[in-house]
Amino acid sequence: MDKQNKYFISENNVPFQDFFKFGLSVDCVVFGYHKGQVSVLLVERDAEPYKGSWALPGDLVNLDEDMDEAAGSVLRKLTGLEDIFMEQFYSFGSVKRHPAGRVATVGYYSLVNSEEYNPVASAWTKSIQWFDINSLPKLAFDHEQILDKGIRTLQRRVKYRPVGFELLPSKFTLSELQELYEALLSAKFDKPNFRKKILSMDLLRPLQEVQENVSHRPAKLFQFDENKYQELRKEGFAFDITLKTN
Repeated sequence: MDKQNKYFISENNVPFQDFFKFGLSVDCVVFGYHKGQVSVLLVERDAEPYKGSWALPGDLVNLDEDMDEAAGSVLRKLTGLEDIFMEQFYSFGSVKRHPAGRVATVGYYSLVNSEEYNPVASAWTKSIQWFDINSLPKLAFDHEQILDKGIRTLQRRVKYRPVGFELLPSKFTLSELQELYEALLSAKFDKPNFRKKILSMDLLRPLQEVQENVSHRPAKLFQFDENKYQELRKEGFAFDITLKTN
């Protein structure tokens, strides 16, 4: 017997090697935030399939790459973004999701303050642009489904994990923090209740600084205390920003 054919899946007697005729990719949903607007980074494809269409940054995983490594590499090669928050959120494996053949993809979401990053189109991308998540073009492949899942995942996770701080400058006001959560969750919160809730968690470090170059009374600045958060987690602390909406 041919050594390559000696391994079979017993249930249906399919050669084991046939299961390796299968592609794997990663697709990155990069969320940005600036002045009350949540956006997503899309690339204009300059290669087939779907040449000229807008899509999420993504590509096939190389045989010698780990999954997380591949996601970071794809994002760096296509957009120039690197060293940013990234996390897996779901896998997508519809049989006909890719016109070239059987390809499953793993979705990653990332969070950046879009004012502080300047992504640049490279490799096979023609252009790159931030789009308001409420005003999107038609997307290639099944990327509308992936993006929708990414948005819903983000909305769940920001309630129970402080990942939302990745979208803010390192120094921010309480009003800016509230605006961020209202934009992420499509909700309006009572100002005193929001401040009471967020300050009660003791995760913000008040600074001896205020806003500069503003037309109104400068507000006090804060920073998120990552070390304090990690210490509290070890003690069983659970981040929870759920509030009644107006």
